[in-house]
Formats: sequence, C-alpha cells, structure tokens
Amino acid sequence: MAHAWGSLLSAVRSGAPAYHEIFGRPFWEDLQAHPDIAENFDALMGPAGHGNPDPEVLLSGGWDSVRTVVDVGGGTGSLLAGILRARPNVRGVLVDLPSTAAGSGEIFQDAGVAERVTTVGQSFFDPLPAGADLYLLKSVLSDWPDREALAILKRCAEAARPTGYVVLLNGVSPDDSAPSPELLMMVLVGGRDRSLAEFRELARAAGLEVKAAERQPSGRFVVECCPKG
Repeated sequence: MAHAWGSLLSAVRSGAPAYHEIFGRPFWEDLQAHPDIAENFDALMGPAGHGNPDPEVLLSGGWDSVRTVVDVGGGTGSLLAGILRARPNVRGVLVDLPSTAAGSGEIFQDAGVAERVTTVGQSFFDPLPAGADLYLLKSVLSDWPDREALAILKRCAEAARPTGYVVLLNGVSPDDSAPSPELLMMVLVGGRDRSLAEFRELARAAGLEVKAAERQPSGRFVVECCPKG
C-alpha cells in the first residue's frame, strides 16, 4: 500500500488509477497473481480489519417479506453471517470470487448458519443468482469507477426483478454533505464515493429507482432501491 501512493500524481492528472505504473498490472489483477496478498486483503476487508458489521440493513418494509438475501461482493461472509444469525427464517447467498468466497466456511460455521448459506464463486460482473428478495452491496461501488459501478448495478437490477430490493451500505453520501475523499481507493482502483444525487443518476441508468435513503444510528448511510417498471 505504501508503494501504491507513488502513483498518486498520475492518478490525479489522468483521473484513472495508475497502480499498474508501480506494479506492472492493475490492482485486482495483482491480487489474483499473488494469493498470499489477496488473502491478507480479504482479512483486512473482514472483521479483522473493520470489525463485525451491523446486520440492520433494511430501511422500509421490514424483514417479514425477506426469505433470501444475496450478499454481492460479500467477501468472506461476515455481514451475511450476522444477518442470518439474527434472522433464523432467512437464507443467504454469498457471491464473491472463488478464492475469496472459499474463506467463508469457518465464519458461517462459527455463526451457526452454514446450513442456510449457498456460496457462489463468481465475478459480480457476471449474471447474479436471480429471484432473491434482497441484494446487498456493502462497500462495493466505491471500489469502482462509474462504468464498472453501473455494470454491477445492472446485474443487481436484472437479478432483483420484479420485486426484489437492492440495498447499498457505504459508498454514498447525503447531498448536504461532501462525499468522503477515498484517496486510497482512487489510487488503487479509481473508485470513489458518490453523492446521493450522483448515485440516483447511476441507479436510474441501471434500471433502478431509489426508494429510501437514511443514516442509521451506527452512522452508516444506507440507500434502498427497487427495479423500475
């Protein structure tokens, strides 16, 4: 990470990540080429780096109608494990790259929810498991520029039709506050936080409509969407 900052000037000048100028390949490809570093990165994104996530994610409608949750880009499953542990009638699907999703087994076993989870090792740029009630994107879109973020949202919209919800946790800020300057993610992958107005436009282009947006007691800003039409 320290060496990656050497690409900051190029990233600011070009508006695109310049990680490859230091390491010879883009960040995500570099992780795939170095499984040991990828494992450390997954741990950093999980409870070891960010603590146990808050499982309260819905803004409206409650959990009564939710039977299946798909955690898109859910890492090693700590958020999904917390949700399923709190709600015994809900089943879960974890979607992440095979090498990352493979690390979820112990987390689900420790939470006592392994029998209610399906793990799908794939990219979230590919078609997602369809027909679930709730699709979660926690700290995902802020890792990507607009083009890739739009592609991810389109996949969520396709899978959620006609009655599912897509809920974002982190990565969007209220319009009356400046988006967080995620300089590290900009340097690594060209990602950024977005204002609610910016996200509305992105969601609309993906076939989603923002239904609710609210800051939770934990301080996390959550946005709830549903497929248009």
